[in-house]
Amino acid sequence: MNNISSEQISKALSILKQQRDGKLISHLNACVHCGLCGTSCMYYLATGDPKMMPACKVDMVASIYRRYCTTFGKLIPSWVNAREINEYTVDEMVDALFGSCTMCGRCVKHCSIGVDIPFIVRIGRMMLAALNAVPASLQATVNAAMETGNNMAIPTTEFIDTIQWMEEELQDEMNDKEARIPLDEPDKKILYTLNPREPKFFPLSISAVAKIFYAAKENWTISTAMYDITNYAFFSGDTEKARILAQRLIDEMEKLGCETLVLGECGHGARAVRWEAPNWLGLKYDFKVFTLVEILGKYLCENRINVDKSRNNKIYTIHDPCHISRNGGLMNELRFVVNQCVENVVEMSPHGADAFCCGGGGGQLAMGEYNERRLKTGKLKADQIKATGVQVVITPCHNCVDQLMQLNATYKLGIQVKTVAEIVADSVLV
Repeated sequence: MNNISSEQISKALSILKQQRDGKLISHLNACVHCGLCGTSCMYYLATGDPKMMPACKVDMVASIYRRYCTTFGKLIPSWVNAREINEYTVDEMVDALFGSCTMCGRCVKHCSIGVDIPFIVRIGRMMLAALNAVPASLQATVNAAMETGNNMAIPTTEFIDTIQWMEEELQDEMNDKEARIPLDEPDKKILYTLNPREPKFFPLSISAVAKIFYAAKENWTISTAMYDITNYAFFSGDTEKARILAQRLIDEMEKLGCETLVLGECGHGARAVRWEAPNWLGLKYDFKVFTLVEILGKYLCENRINVDKSRNNKIYTIHDPCHISRNGGLMNELRFVVNQCVENVVEMSPHGADAFCCGGGGGQLAMGEYNERRLKTGKLKADQIKATGVQVVITPCHNCVDQLMQLNATYKLGIQVKTVAEIVADSVLV
């Protein structure tokens, strides 16, 4: 990065100085450099590079805070390892905070004093966004969502064509010409959202959900204007754009008059919409919000769908998306649904709240600049899968699906990767 302006530096520093609740300061000063976070981090374990330890990422942000926000840092910066914002520092921050972290949160679980390292990494990313230093490919993904309503810039006509095609497939499978995938219908109980990777690359995931909703006799619709659950501005650090994307989804709920927003199979999207957006917007939703995993569990508990697990008779394992399981707390709900619908589940070790990230989170899949590193660090997950001897990996997140499929090809695992909706749809009786 070249030619950082004083105005950009002021914007970046305002990110540090506007954190008035004390959380940032306390967490920046809490790290005792014990090194436990290194044993939890896939980047450090894959490379052995001490610069990739989570504590080093914390110290990177802390050193800038010390330089501009503390007396010693301003007067004698070398004594307190305080660093200025310059081209070298920014380049190092981009590589460490964007290129070497998925913000998975596993380090927090293993930190001896609970430093919220992903929070600090996101503060650093917010500073980099203010400096216009977001990796180009990630920024392009955010721009696409802002300009077109979805992060893959799928034209509305193309999206509608895909949905109509999937509706025809649903009608053929159900042998019912009345089976539908409703679009833009007001006053429905559920507004269902998608990861744009589904209409673009995995349309059968849409028909799987439609089959389940058909069996459950659900009253639902999809918006053609705002169906994208993802919010890559959460990863880029641009809170203003993240706020705008979240508000669009809320506006669509109000426009269509739906009762419940159901978040499709996307880990970070579920977190951004369900937990982060109310803070960004300073409001409380006046509608219900659930993930698809929770809705599927509800259907099974209430016998709204009947399943035959013998239809899924291969050997399966579960990959926990970080923002669904560890950060979302739904690891038990996920396992309830899976175990109702498949015969044989072999867990990875570790799993659940302690699971390793697949390597595709934190915007990594959107950043082509780090593809080689992403696949290298993903070997940890590939080795876990290989050790189980399974045939199918199940996960409720399309970013995880994409990463796992690439790991499958790279490390020749010989597996299938399926979403939770797909395995439920495979087992459902209609």
